[in-house]
Amino acid sequence: MERFPKLCLSVLSFCLLLPSFVTAIGQKATIDFTAGNGSYLLATRSSSVNLVLDGADWPGVLRAANDLAVDFGRITGLNGTLTTNGKSGSKSAANIFNVTGIKKDWSVNSAAAGNTTSKGTIIAGTIGNSSFIDALVKSGKLDVSAIDGKWEAFVSAVVKNPTNGTDEALVIAGSDRRGTIYGLYDVSEQIGISPWYWWADVTPKSHDAVYALKTTKVQKSPTVKYRGFFINDEAPALTGWANSHGYPKSKYGAPWNADFYSRVFELLLRSRANYLWPAMWNGMFGVDDPRNQPLADEYGIVMGSSHTEPMIRATKEWSTFGTGVWGWTENNATIKKFFTDGIERGKNYENVITVGMRGYHDTAMSADVQTDVLEDVVNSQRDIIEKEYGDASKVPQMWCLYKEVQDYFEAGMKVPDDVILLWTEDNFQYIRRLPVGDEKKRSGGAGVYYHFDYVGDSRNYKWINTIQLQKTRDQMALAHARDANQLWIVNVGDIKPYEIPLSHFFDIAYDIELWDEKSVPKWLQGWAARTFDEEHSKAIADVVDKYSFLANMRKFENIEPNSFSVLNYEEADKILAQWVDLGKKAQSVYDSLSSSQQPSFFEMVLHPVLAGGNFVDIQVAGERNQIYSGQGRNSANVWLQRVIDGMKKDHDLTKQYHQLLSGKWNHMMDQTHLGYQGYWQQPMRQSSPFLRWVQTSERSLSGDLGVAIEGSNATVPGDDIWHDNGGGSLTLAPVTPYTPARWIDIFNMGINSFDWKISAEPFVKVSKSSGTIAADGDDVRVYIDVDWSKAPAGTGMTSVINITSSTDYGTQYSAPKINLPINNTVLPSSFSAGFVETSGYVSFEAEHYTRLASSGNLSYTVLPGYGRTLSALTLSDYLAEGLTSATAPALEYDFYTFTPTTAAKALNLTLILSPSLNVNPKKPLAYIAKIDDMEEKRRQYVIDQKQPDFPVGWGEAVKRSAWQNTTSWGAVAAGKHTLKLWLVEANVNLQKVVIDLGGVKESHNGPPESWRVGGNSTVVRRWLH
Repeated sequence: MERFPKLCLSVLSFCLLLPSFVTAIGQKATIDFTAGNGSYLLATRSSSVNLVLDGADWPGVLRAANDLAVDFGRITGLNGTLTTNGKSGSKSAANIFNVTGIKKDWSVNSAAAGNTTSKGTIIAGTIGNSSFIDALVKSGKLDVSAIDGKWEAFVSAVVKNPTNGTDEALVIAGSDRRGTIYGLYDVSEQIGISPWYWWADVTPKSHDAVYALKTTKVQKSPTVKYRGFFINDEAPALTGWANSHGYPKSKYGAPWNADFYSRVFELLLRSRANYLWPAMWNGMFGVDDPRNQPLADEYGIVMGSSHTEPMIRATKEWSTFGTGVWGWTENNATIKKFFTDGIERGKNYENVITVGMRGYHDTAMSADVQTDVLEDVVNSQRDIIEKEYGDASKVPQMWCLYKEVQDYFEAGMKVPDDVILLWTEDNFQYIRRLPVGDEKKRSGGAGVYYHFDYVGDSRNYKWINTIQLQKTRDQMALAHARDANQLWIVNVGDIKPYEIPLSHFFDIAYDIELWDEKSVPKWLQGWAARTFDEEHSKAIADVVDKYSFLANMRKFENIEPNSFSVLNYEEADKILAQWVDLGKKAQSVYDSLSSSQQPSFFEMVLHPVLAGGNFVDIQVAGERNQIYSGQGRNSANVWLQRVIDGMKKDHDLTKQYHQLLSGKWNHMMDQTHLGYQGYWQQPMRQSSPFLRWVQTSERSLSGDLGVAIEGSNATVPGDDIWHDNGGGSLTLAPVTPYTPARWIDIFNMGINSFDWKISAEPFVKVSKSSGTIAADGDDVRVYIDVDWSKAPAGTGMTSVINITSSTDYGTQYSAPKINLPINNTVLPSSFSAGFVETSGYVSFEAEHYTRLASSGNLSYTVLPGYGRTLSALTLSDYLAEGLTSATAPALEYDFYTFTPTTAAKALNLTLILSPSLNVNPKKPLAYIAKIDDMEEKRRQYVIDQKQPDFPVGWGEAVKRSAWQNTTSWGAVAAGKHTLKLWLVEANVNLQKVVIDLGGVKESHNGPPESWRVGGNSTVVRRWLH
């Protein structure tokens, strides 16, 4: 199966669907704000649109129509009217009326005073439930053949003379109740109402008139049948917010009542979703408020319950109402009654029933896999469902294979064929398993449980958004290609602040064929245009895309002071520089937006950008304090203060968030995030990294001047554990014409101001040769280059750089020296394409291959912006499996080395790959590598273990957002070489390649890319002539 044969057409169609009048992301336009091509006028500032529906239609349809009438008022200043003809149906809307305050005749209050007229008409209804729609179909005026009998589909068209007395109308017909609801909300979104208008305070733009285009829209059934989110880990933020915002607690202590859920249900439906796992930490959906379940059904929401809450019962219900232990073998009679009560309570409503059983509150049921016990549980549950519903096979059910439960399935446990198998990811956005072989033939199908928020090993992440949209699209496209498309549910914690990734998730679940591997920037621009305006959409999309790239590099909760290297490759500096630049861009956009748009932008974009960048700054400043205090630098105290200032800034940003819109979202940023310090669970209180203070009132034993070099903690003059006692010199890493500039730091570690001076050979270039540093002055970084046109020929040379101070060096030390090894290597002219050794290593991005040889129709696809540094390469077919070097497409990378390796000090090849997992356990992820004519090496780099353990090394992989797999190649001579790589399983995503000849230093993302001949190098080589 090709990834998506229609993607080119789909993306082209998407681009064509982005004129100024369209604000529904990726959807076909049916609305405009200017007249043209015979368009049909629906509403103006002085004439309201009239919505006409059959009163016997579904309550959720009538409620959505009421929303649409009010939405017109948000755009034109004049609410639409809503007329329901005929008698009300047998379907109760009592809870909608009770919770929302909507009038029992569904009519809408006018939003403007004075005389108004009715202009356009919208007729909406559900096939088989609307006399208007059925009559139009029968008369031949409306063709619904493409959607009739389908799941959640709709058709819309401008129809002439649809009813007596109506010359023309925009008609929306749904194949079922949610089809109609989505058709109504499709108009809402196009006129400018974001699904997040309340949850993220998105303000719509006002327009003088709204027109319907005279076009027919046929919206097919969604890609995924059940699409929803899980409110989880909802304390302290969402719980604190709800407790303080007028949601009274039930007698059981939870604020999750129907008033709260009405907002949630509306958000889901406006987002074209249909499914919910309700809050479960301290909530009992069916108990906390008796209106909850019937209200969900009236809205049209399919209810479910989490992987640890079977048979429509919440976890807390057992501790509240259950008796005895939560153990099947010990207490099955009581538990059966508990299950039966849940089914009896929920059987009149639309549910996907969770079957199976885990231990109490998200724990394993037993220490070992007892398939006979769990099979007995499921059989008993089926008997209960059969008794209550009649035919259990016709009742939607789901078995979630979360954590240890997957081992039951792998051990051969069977559940009825009609039960949806809900596969899961590793809690860090990489799917663990998908259907294979006959599993794809099951009538119940399969789905995926995904996470944007998580509590557990290897560490919580529940503060702010860290989701990279490119990763989401890739993994969910993989799931779709492998037939896991019956149910997608994502854990969103507190709902906020995951507005952006959740919107993206639901859009790809609704119609994944619109969104290929290059679509994220286009999707973001469409989202920004809908949420803010077209003028700023490109700038906002760029900011959000860059943010998700940086935040995904290493989730904030996993960032420790030493996560990014301060000493090597200027890695921490470069990452911080990106955050600073991003903050400036985000702030600039914020400043240019209207005051009504700024709160929404702050919540979804500016706050995470500024808070995220500040978080990284705190950690890096903490590492600098640790290193610099060890070096005796006076500036160590500056970095200590920077950490404290960063802590204050973090608090100020939280406070600013909480005070927005008169405190609307107070407590939503209560989640602690500073102070994990190696433990997986959230810190109970915010705290800084460990810090050290330097005594600056006393002079160092080695004087005032201090010098440090890149790649080392050592300092001269003086003694430390990092270099020989009494040593007065340090040695930089060698330089060649193909290395970046080296650097040294000059700083004060005394009490006196001093003048410093550098002297070096003429061909050695320094960015600054002299200066003055006061006792409280800033450190000075000096970059050291070589003018290769003047440097001596040959290799193995060392040039000495002398650094002197105007003050003494204490009682026993002297002026420091820095040794600069120089290798004036010459690249032969015959090497015309490829990468050149950077003094002990060659590093390159995966997409920068020299040659690619396809294998039949199989090739590699670039995933732009995916991963930690640039992109990723992956097989072009999501179903490719079990390939060899003879059947897989080949990647070739030419490279040139100057450093030979030996058997004792071998050439090591490291592939940096996305931390994806073995979705087919019989076809584990693997690649094949070959250098020159050496023997091929095949590496399976994801080694599964029995649950609850994840694959070997998984904890470090998810922290780093990458697998790093190394093969050793022994003795390799200097010269030109070719690396050949074959990715032999789909879901192998190669990001970067590092060839270590003995010079690779510790860092998070690996060495920067080496000099590239015949390509656009990422190294600035300002010293070459």
